[in-house]
Amino acid sequence: MTTAMTAAAEAASDEPTYRILLIEDDEGDALLVEELLHDTGLRFELTTRTSLAEARAELTLSPIDCILLDLHLPDVSGIEAVAAVRILAPNTAVIVLTGLSEAQAGTDAMAAGAQDYLVKGKVEADLLHRTVRYAVYRSRTERASALAQVAQMRAEENARLERGLLPQPMLDTSTVKVTSRYLPGATMALLGGDFLDVVEGDDGLLHAVVGDVSGHGPDAAALGVCLRIAWRSLVLGGHRGEDLLHLMERILIAERGSHHLFATCTLLTIDQDAATATLHLAGHHEPLLTTAEGTRELTAAHGIALGIVPELRSWPSTVIPLPAAGALTLYTDGLTEGHNGTSSERLGVEGLLTLIENLPPADPARHVDLLIQETNELNAGRHSDDLAVLRLDWGRQEAG
Repeated sequence: MTTAMTAAAEAASDEPTYRILLIEDDEGDALLVEELLHDTGLRFELTTRTSLAEARAELTLSPIDCILLDLHLPDVSGIEAVAAVRILAPNTAVIVLTGLSEAQAGTDAMAAGAQDYLVKGKVEADLLHRTVRYAVYRSRTERASALAQVAQMRAEENARLERGLLPQPMLDTSTVKVTSRYLPGATMALLGGDFLDVVEGDDGLLHAVVGDVSGHGPDAAALGVCLRIAWRSLVLGGHRGEDLLHLMERILIAERGSHHLFATCTLLTIDQDAATATLHLAGHHEPLLTTAEGTRELTAAHGIALGIVPELRSWPSTVIPLPAAGALTLYTDGLTEGHNGTSSERLGVEGLLTLIENLPPADPARHVDLLIQETNELNAGRHSDDLAVLRLDWGRQEAG
């Protein structure tokens, strides 16, 4: 038997309409419940089903706020009925209907996940009114609490991943000033695989990396952390250039499993005594060089991304002469792939250089923050990607 009913029109206009599913195979008991609901003054829509199988079909068709469940159905009974309904509708309030002789059944049902229980023959309209409202409220509160707990756990996991993707630089004697930023692009801070790091080797040289694992989410983030840690360990172990990239590629292939992930990265080594920077680009774009004359993109030889053609091992080096004072900025494409204002075009490197030219003078950290802020405002949320920026300043130069 199916009815769709709404309670008295005089009910307050702000009273919610409760969508109620009654699972009851006794036609007389079902009619009594329906009459009681009308007497409660609640606004409601009632659907009645006589078995769990029928209820299952109903629950797949439309959302339900509250289930009134008889414990003795043709296809399931007792606590098994409660468990089955909770599986079908884990976020819906469940009120169990018990018989006069089932004193323990109600408490057992609540232990199995029901929000409340009512004893047939002892239910009055006021009691049913309070029970339905409270059960729905409790169910929604439990749902909100569960979602909050999941969000907190996700935030804690993301924080741990972010610490792995954005480590503290290891500097001993170097006078280079390091500014780094990492911003996850996806909703709920689902991290991608962008990573960066800076260490000073035993040789006194400053080594830096910025990289980007393809894809988003936990698999890419975990691989990004793995590659970042591998890079730091290998650099401190004395590996450089093509040898270092080859080992990183081997680690990527071993760790990516069945996921067809690859990674781009820029390796940078600064020799302040020789006033040079050595670049290796593995499928990544060139860094930016800032001097007193302005900012420009460097020109460097390109190599293949890690994990694309493992046997190729093609990562040529480029040596760049450095001015006495300046800054190098390494970044991932989250900084340039956003939209360029109202235009449908991407910002690109040229747009990025224009932004940098128009930024007011500022210290390195403020300059990077302003740049990220400007790109985000131009993009206006139309493109979402992770972003890693690493700026290295040396000597004395005009701010910006």
